Amino acid sequence: MPPPMHSRFLLLRSQTLTPLLRRSPSSPLLCGPRRCVSARASAARVAAAGVATTQQPELGMEEAVVGFVTGKRKATEVAHAVWRSIVRKGDTVVDATCGNGNDTLALLKMVADERGQGRVYGIDIQDSAIESTSSFLKMAVDDEHQRELVKLFAICHSRMEDIVPKDAPVRLVAFNLGYLPGGDKTLITVPRTTELALEAASRILSSGGLISILVYIGHEGGRDELEVVESFASSLPIDTWASCKLQMVNRPVAPILILLNKK
Repeated sequence: MPPPMHSRFLLLRSQTLTPLLRRSPSSPLLCGPRRCVSARASAARVAAAGVATTQQPELGMEEAVVGFVTGKRKATEVAHAVWRSIVRKGDTVVDATCGNGNDTLALLKMVADERGQGRVYGIDIQDSAIESTSSFLKMAVDDEHQRELVKLFAICHSRMEDIVPKDAPVRLVAFNLGYLPGGDKTLITVPRTTELALEAASRILSSGGLISILVYIGHEGGRDELEVVESFASSLPIDTWASCKLQMVNRPVAPILILLNKK
């Protein structure tokens, strides 16, 4: 029986979209799950986010990039700054690995508009991650109508075309690969389904849109996944795509940000 719908947040569950099986690095090649955190940890993240939004202005693109170059800013901060330069109110975006909802919340703030046209499609293979994201958004967003702009699905990210409406031009597809910090390091995204997800993202992305991939390489299988992502990025035609990579060369296991812009 599917979980009950939260009274203040719309949790979409399609009976026709059956999640793929979980795997560890030694098991057959399927979409890997991502561990969620507790409600107490979610509350702590909400409190931290509240401090950041009320006391600190959002990072601009230049400040984020310069901060990254000087080692003072994280790749995630650069990613969010880039997203803000691309995404507009009322846009449709996809969080392909919503995990505990941090990126989902950031994207919701970018697309939420008074007319209610903005949409965030959040995807994760784990039911528990979807529930965690839902709970996190309930605590972080007071406006019920704004929360309803987020649609959550417990499916593999390679199947995003099954849930994003064909008539909805997508401005951004965001990936945060690997495992969640503090989680089970054997529960990871995997190269094959990530490659399929990137192919799907390239098909649904509108002109002027962006695919953002944050790759964590400090765990088993991370470099294999990076190889797949780089191969995909390199294969895109230069007349219709611009591909770039931000990497700390003297920090061999630091996360790598790859950005693919569709012209």
